[in-house]
Amino acid sequence: MTLLSLKEDRPTPKAVYNWRVYTCAAVASFAACTIGYDSAFIGGTLALPSFEEEFDFASYSESGRALLKANIVSVYQAGAFFGSLFAYVTSHFGGRRISLFIFSVVFCIGAGIMLAANGDRGMAPIIAGRVLAGIGVGGCSNMVPIYISELSPPAVRGRLVGIYELGWQMGGLVGFWINYGVNTTLAPSHKQWIIPFAVQLIPAGLLLIGAFWLRESPRWLFANGKKEEGLKVLCWMRNLEPTDTYILEEVSYIEADLERFEREVGKGFWKPFLSLKQRKVQWRFFIGGILFLFQNGSGINAINYYSPTVFRSIGIDGVNTGLLTTGIFGVVKTVLTIIWLLWLVDLAGRRRMLFIGATGGSLCMWYIGAYIKLAKPEQSASGELTSAGISAVFFFYLWTAFYTPSWNGTPWVINSEMFDQNTRSLGQASAAANNWFWNFLISRFTPQMFLKMEYGVYFFFASLMILSIIFIFFFVPETKSIPLEAMDRLFEIKPVHRANKLLMAELQQTSDMGHGAEESVGKDSSSTDEKMRQAGFVQAENV
Repeated sequence: MTLLSLKEDRPTPKAVYNWRVYTCAAVASFAACTIGYDSAFIGGTLALPSFEEEFDFASYSESGRALLKANIVSVYQAGAFFGSLFAYVTSHFGGRRISLFIFSVVFCIGAGIMLAANGDRGMAPIIAGRVLAGIGVGGCSNMVPIYISELSPPAVRGRLVGIYELGWQMGGLVGFWINYGVNTTLAPSHKQWIIPFAVQLIPAGLLLIGAFWLRESPRWLFANGKKEEGLKVLCWMRNLEPTDTYILEEVSYIEADLERFEREVGKGFWKPFLSLKQRKVQWRFFIGGILFLFQNGSGINAINYYSPTVFRSIGIDGVNTGLLTTGIFGVVKTVLTIIWLLWLVDLAGRRRMLFIGATGGSLCMWYIGAYIKLAKPEQSASGELTSAGISAVFFFYLWTAFYTPSWNGTPWVINSEMFDQNTRSLGQASAAANNWFWNFLISRFTPQMFLKMEYGVYFFFASLMILSIIFIFFFVPETKSIPLEAMDRLFEIKPVHRANKLLMAELQQTSDMGHGAEESVGKDSSSTDEKMRQAGFVQAENV
């Protein structure tokens, strides 16, 4: 297969892979830029001498300073936890597009409040603003993967949801480098540390503007009885006429899936909660939560939020040197995310990348932890890296190379696609809440973990990555190229490691039979317009 080869569930017109679907995914992913920027800039900003001086960090003990930083960082994750749950309410009643608009407004208000902080007012505006900003990003982290997955053709769904992850990394890249920039070009002052806080408003503002252009998810429109509008949006997204066979097939899949779940679960705000009584639904919710446990258990957010602390533990000393090393970390992550987006996620698949990432990442963490235990770099009097220290830095970047194209974005892709229409919003809310819950625990206790466990922190993360390999092999099927409406069937097939291959063969056989029946009927079959009327549609114009 070539770089951009596609594995399709059925014959697909080239018009389906058009600029509209990619642009909608890109605009929605400005939310990810906001999230990525915030996760990256905060650790470096808290380490700036101007910030520490203005808020008198010198008056705190080492443990008190670690607790203060943990609180500043972690209230954001606490807000995001609740925001991801609030998004279920807004998306049910208002839709995906309106939800993105609402939560981008909430974030902008929170980011604006942070700018009021100074030495006289104290950190109260930063704490309050980060809670609101967290609610905003939590809601967006729920909505964006759902929105993109619902408008995506199956063959490029991973790639399109991957744009969300790319946005996260682009925002993170700016966040990692901005502190290095202000530290090298500006004298220590209030202006030096307030600039990184102000930049948060740029991607959030772009999402706010872009939300006016976005179309609502066609699947949400169908699910809420707006058939004609849903058909119009679907035709616009696919760049096809409503009479095209591909559109007719996709509509039939959506309708059949909705009818089945209306029969088995029912419509309404509370009905998806009742579906949690079903073991098959409980199982997917459980998988979604555990995926994010292992993602955060890899150590990524400990590094994102406290990168200066992490590099200092390896033996890299000095504020500017630490920020430079952190910036290079951001570059490596971004480049590898682009490779993952263009190639690996829809070619290599989800399971394979998770296996490779966990295996390689675990080995790197074992090496780094062993180096810190044996060399004790923080006790070095020279403050310079030895050859062993350089090798530890190399293994840190090697860990980044394993983690980024695997665990960084793949859990979001799987969670965005494995739930059915009636439980997708609730399932994604659960997955996002799990992400932010585990994220909160890591961000809240990482400073204390480094104080108490030292090298043991790396062994802890390495052990969790080994456990993730076992979990993925036995319990998580490959979702690559499977239509959203066939996910229930995927999770029924055993053994898990062959489920994707077996289901793709079933789908191809069904598609071949359907096309063969159409050819045999020929001109004696009912007209396409009659098929549309039977499905409950009137002729629709492209939007």
